[in-house]
Amino acid sequence: FPVTIQTPTLVDSLLDTLWIEILESESPEVIGMSLPFPGNVYAAFRMASLAKKWKPETPIIAGGGYVNTELRELSDPRVFDYIDYFTLDDGERPFLTLLENFKNPEREPLYLRTLLRENIQVLQKTSALHDIPLRDSGVPTYEGLPLKKYLSLNEGLNPMHRLWSDGRWNKLTLAHGCYWKKCTFCDTSLDYISRYEPQGAKLLVDRIEKMISETGETGFHFVDEAAPPKVLTAMAEELLKRNVKITWWGNIRFEKAFTLEVTELLARSGCVAVSGGLEVASDRLLKLMEKGVTVEQVAQVTSGFSQSGILVHAYLMYGFPTQTLQETIDSLERVRQLFEEGCIQSAFWHRFSVTAHSPIGKNPEKYGIELRKVNSTFAKNDIEFFDPTPCDHEALTSGLKKAVFNYMLGLGLDEDVRTWFDFQVPRAKVSPKLISQSLFQKLGGGNSPVVYYS
Repeated sequence: FPVTIQTPTLVDSLLDTLWIEILESESPEVIGMSLPFPGNVYAAFRMASLAKKWKPETPIIAGGGYVNTELRELSDPRVFDYIDYFTLDDGERPFLTLLENFKNPEREPLYLRTLLRENIQVLQKTSALHDIPLRDSGVPTYEGLPLKKYLSLNEGLNPMHRLWSDGRWNKLTLAHGCYWKKCTFCDTSLDYISRYEPQGAKLLVDRIEKMISETGETGFHFVDEAAPPKVLTAMAEELLKRNVKITWWGNIRFEKAFTLEVTELLARSGCVAVSGGLEVASDRLLKLMEKGVTVEQVAQVTSGFSQSGILVHAYLMYGFPTQTLQETIDSLERVRQLFEEGCIQSAFWHRFSVTAHSPIGKNPEKYGIELRKVNSTFAKNDIEFFDPTPCDHEALTSGLKKAVFNYMLGLGLDEDVRTWFDFQVPRAKVSPKLISQSLFQKLGGGNSPVVYYS
C-alpha cells in the first residue's frame, strides 16, 4: 500500500501537517472520505493511516466514484487496517445507517451496500433499507471550506480543460443516473447510470439559489453523465422566470431535442459551454456502441450550440473494438471538418478501454474481442483485451492528439490529415464537404421546431 513508502515527498509532508492540524482542531468522532477518482486514493490512504495512529478507535468510512466502480470486488482484508467501511453506490443512506450503528452500539447493526472486515474476511452487508430519493437528499454544502483560498488553475490550452479548473464552480446534479443508459462502453449495470431519477425545475432553482447564498458564487457545473434536455429546458425557463443570473455548463448527449430555439434559451439562462460524446466519429461504430446519434446529427446540434455562443467540447475515442486504421483516419477527417465549420471549439482523444461493468465488459464476444484475466484483490475496472482487428492504435496516439491540438488553435485546418502522422497512413475516404453539406439538412421532427443551418 502507498503508506509503506519510507521517504515522504514534499507534498506528502505538507498533506500530513495539514491533516494532523485538522484532526487536532476538529477532533472528529467519525471520518468520511469521498474517493471520486484514482488520483484521490493515495492521499485517502495516507490520511487514513495518520488518523489511525492519532486515534485508532475513530471509524473511517470511504465511498465515491472510485469505490463504486473499482472496489466492488475488494477482497484484501489488509485494506481495512486503514479504512473500516466502504459504501457502494449512493452514499447517503449507507453513511447514515453507519452513523446510527455508532450512536446505538447496543443494538444489532444494520448496513446498506457496505464492505467491511469480519475476522479476516471481507464481506458486503446489506439490510432491507431504502435509498433516499434525490428530491430529499438535500443541497450540496461547502460550509467550512476556505473557498477564497483555493487556487484557480489554468492547466493547458484546451479551452474546456481550462474551464474545468479556472474559476469557482458550484457542483450540482440535475438527475440521478442517465436517461439514455444504452452506450455499450458505459457502466450501465451500475446504479449511478442505470437508475434514472430527474429533479423538478423549481426544486433545482431553489437549490441553485441556496448554494449561491452560501458560497457567494454564481458559477455552476452540472455534473450529470448526460444532462436531460427536458430538465435543462425547464430549468432554463425557471431561471429566466425568477431572474436568477448564473453561469453554467455541463455534459450532454448531442440530441435532436437541442434545436436552435433550445440552445438560444439555454444561452439566455447562462449556459457558456457543453461537452458531449462524438466518440469514434464513425456511423458504423456509433451504431455498434448504441450511442443513438450520427455524425450528421452531431454536426447539426453542435452548430446550433456554437451559433448560440456556447462553447462545444467533443469527447473523442479511438481503439474501439473492430475499429480499423481507415476508420480512425476517416474519423479524424470528420473532426477536422467539424472544427473548420465552427461546430466545435474543443476536443480531446481518449484511448478506449473496457470496463468491468459495461455491456462490452460483460459480453466481449459480441464485440469480437477477448478479455485478459484479471487477478486483483483490490481494484478491478479497466480490463485489458485482445482485438484481432489489425490496427496499431497506440501508434496513432501522437498524431491524433497533435491534430486536435492544432485545430483548437485554428491551425492546419486546410491540411491533409495524413500530415499529422510520422508514418504512412491511408488517405481519408470521407467527402471533404461531408459536414458542410450536413449543416443544410433540417434538424428535428414531429412536434419539434424545424431548424435549418447554413
